[in-house]
Amino acid sequence: MLRTVGLLLLSNIFMTFAWYGHLKDKGLPLWKAILVSWGIAFFEYCLMVPANRAGFANGMNGFQLKITQEVITLLVFSVFAVWYLKEPFQTKYLISFLFLVGAVYFAFRK
Repeated sequence: MLRTVGLLLLSNIFMTFAWYGHLKDKGLPLWKAILVSWGIAFFEYCLMVPANRAGFANGMNGFQLKITQEVITLLVFSVFAVWYLKEPFQTKYLISFLFLVGAVYFAFRK
């Protein structure tokens, strides 16, 4: 499971930059933003597919993989939004994340 989480973490870093990295460069034409995003997303897929295969092979089901991926996505995006986009992190986001941690608990509960 550690390998799966590590690969998901790396893939989400790539995907966050692919989806949101262009927001700071308002002068970049949309077609260029799309092409650059596709290029970055290729590397995300090169990590995401093995992450899902490894997790599934080691006993995680599809629901558990997706919920894990979503929590990692939000953690990565939170760091990205504060560090790169310079957006403030608010208490309401923390509360939302705590509810998602609850979702993870219930998804993995035996």
